[in-house]
Amino acid sequence: MKLAGAEARRYFARPDATRAGLVIFGEDAMRVALKRAEAVAALAGPEAEAEMRLTRIAAADLRKDGAALLDAVKAVGFFPGPRVVVVEDATDGLSGVIEGALKDWRPGDAHIVVTAGNLTGKSTLKTMAEKRPDTICIGLYDDPPTREEIAEELARAGLAQVPGDALSELMTLSRVLEPGDFRQTLEKIALYKYRDTTPLTPAEIAALAPATVETEAEELIDMVAEGQLAAIGPLMRRLEAQGMAPVTLAIAALRHFQTLHMMATDPEGPAQGFARARGFFKRRERMMKQAQGWGMRQTEKALAILVETDLQLRSSTRAPLMAVMERALIRIARRER
Repeated sequence: MKLAGAEARRYFARPDATRAGLVIFGEDAMRVALKRAEAVAALAGPEAEAEMRLTRIAAADLRKDGAALLDAVKAVGFFPGPRVVVVEDATDGLSGVIEGALKDWRPGDAHIVVTAGNLTGKSTLKTMAEKRPDTICIGLYDDPPTREEIAEELARAGLAQVPGDALSELMTLSRVLEPGDFRQTLEKIALYKYRDTTPLTPAEIAALAPATVETEAEELIDMVAEGQLAAIGPLMRRLEAQGMAPVTLAIAALRHFQTLHMMATDPEGPAQGFARARGFFKRRERMMKQAQGWGMRQTEKALAILVETDLQLRSSTRAPLMAVMERALIRIARRER
């Protein structure tokens, strides 16, 4: 049986103990691992591994010994309580082995939780799991967590006072962090707010979010967007000495000014445009000022210069490429001034 969206989220939190199996697949291995851990804890309790009620079987081992899965499912645990057998990194080649164990499953046996990478629509493992009524199949895709998912994570961590502006900041943060890093950040926030009854604020989120080193390329583009002509030359020399390619710098500048354009043209205002562009929220205030100073038409002119320069850098020109890039950035910075 296939589940998605809100139904899938609810199932991870409260899986059905009467079903034999659960198949979780997705391209993001960390996201799959986090959801697997959540389902296993709900099925067997947080102490399952310590009490030897959790068995892990790697796909490579299962290929060598196909009977290992059914043996683990039928084994009697030393400690009382529900048991779980996890098959990690499964592929279509194991569909028959997994289906055989599911057919022989009886109430009281260990639950079977299977994780896999990205499965296509023609995947035999995915098709088998979706067709069996005793098995749940859930696909995890690269979409960032929804507002409801973040609220549920916070509630699970013990945070109840989360105003709308703080939740919006967390949604922005979830788009720039890996799932594991984002979950650790939520845990850090919950620990910081332990026994603190005051509402969570965006300033607290900014202080607790993972520190990121602002690259010199970002600093250079900020100098360009703010019209700081004197700073462009020295930063260009430093980046050139570090081996940065002019094309890489052009792509970074294009991305920056595309974000400014989205902020300047968004009907709901620059802040919403920044959120739609999935910008890193620690840079929001600085880019808000830049967007207000540039406006729609000036950002379009800057983008035209950058596109033209990018094409020139990829052509067979004999001109020194870093000098071509520097000239383009100076032209843009002069427009701002």
